[in-house]
Amino acid sequence: MREITLPELHEIMRECAGEDETATSLEDVPDRLFTELGYDSLALLETQSRVERVYGVTLPDDVFKDVTTPRQLVEYINGHALDRA
Repeated sequence: MREITLPELHEIMRECAGEDETATSLEDVPDRLFTELGYDSLALLETQSRVERVYGVTLPDDVFKDVTTPRQLVEYINGHALDRA
């Protein structure tokens, strides 16, 4: 199973939130809170669903309770992907 990168997460989140291509790159702000970046709960739920489908990782329903930044999400996904490999 391949690992997710910040640019890949950015593309998924951009599509889920309906942002245009000029949205701030998550590589530039990996430690900012999703709420500060303008991602609401619906965008996060769609991101969760898309990540599960694309990367084959099951994320718990409350993942965004503790995972609050793009960097944390990438690390969480990759840690669980490696556990399953």
